[in-house]
Amino acid sequence: MKDSRIRILYIDDEVHNLNAFKASFRRSYEIYTANSAQEGKLLLKEIMVHIIIADQKMPVATGVDFFNEIKETLPDPIRILLTGYTDVEDIIDAINKGHIFSYIKKPWDENELHRTINNAYEIYRTRKQLKEKIEELEKTNDELNRFIYSTSHDLRSPLMSVLGIINLTRLDNSVVDPNNYVGMIESCILKLDGFIQKIIEYYRNSRLDVEYEKIDFNNLLNDCIIAFQPQDTSIQFQMNVDQAFDFKGDTFRISVILNNLISNAVKYQKPDESNPLVDLSVKVEPHKATIWIKDNGIGILSEHLNNIFKMFFRSKNNNKPGSGIGLYIVKEALNKIGGTINVESKYGEGTQFEITIPNRNEFDT
Repeated sequence: MKDSRIRILYIDDEVHNLNAFKASFRRSYEIYTANSAQEGKLLLKEIMVHIIIADQKMPVATGVDFFNEIKETLPDPIRILLTGYTDVEDIIDAINKGHIFSYIKKPWDENELHRTINNAYEIYRTRKQLKEKIEELEKTNDELNRFIYSTSHDLRSPLMSVLGIINLTRLDNSVVDPNNYVGMIESCILKLDGFIQKIIEYYRNSRLDVEYEKIDFNNLLNDCIIAFQPQDTSIQFQMNVDQAFDFKGDTFRISVILNNLISNAVKYQKPDESNPLVDLSVKVEPHKATIWIKDNGIGILSEHLNNIFKMFFRSKNNNKPGSGIGLYIVKEALNKIGGTINVESKYGEGTQFEITIPNRNEFDT
């Protein structure tokens, strides 16, 4: 069928070349011809072709100039250049500039051109199939993310209702619970809710646009300390902020990073530590902010340091509850804003994270 044939546009300012090409290949392919780059562009607005063949030496615009001009608006058709060039550097330059698949020396050999066209079409088909698969995967991934986000939101409502009921039973002493079953239920619910919140955090980080605004690190760290101090009132928080310059960054993602790291510093303290400590330091410079979060907790085994930012990785050297995605979210959030993170840890002595975040205030001036 005609629709299943390879469609080729051949551009050449010499009419006899156009006629010869059409006579040689019209039985095998669906051929369109143009005698100038301008005419070729007009044809391409009306016809979708698989392969474009252009002569290099044409008046007004060369074949390479033509390919270079259309490569952004028409990236799919495969480009073949006909050239009388024998200079290797000129040929390489032509291929690089025009994103050209191949070149054929004039006068062309019919068998060679047949092979080149068929190879070019195979590449066209493979690229198209790959593009379709990518689009299909992106759609599936998007739908899956939306489903997880929606489900996570829907799950939180009944969980909060159960927690509310537990609190009511404690207030009116309506339930006798000598074995603390209610407490165990509450603990499980809080653990599940924490995991759901991490999923929502992950989704928001992957979907929300990056937005930059002025950040006061004193306020930001104070908010974190207020949020986490009630979890373990024995922990001493030390804070040192050196912010001599304005800093502009993504508040949401920086908060996600700090919350996850400070949460870990609180959670992974040693049970027998007499002076549990979490040290928070920030130094703001014109081009970046550096944040250090240090604790004297249980630390991380050296063989685990290369894996802690992987999704669902959990160290086996502790029995603390965790989702295994907190540090993965930290890494993803930093990738979104162009930041970096390094970790130093000694098992049994504590851990220090060093985070570097670009100061977007510098880019706006």
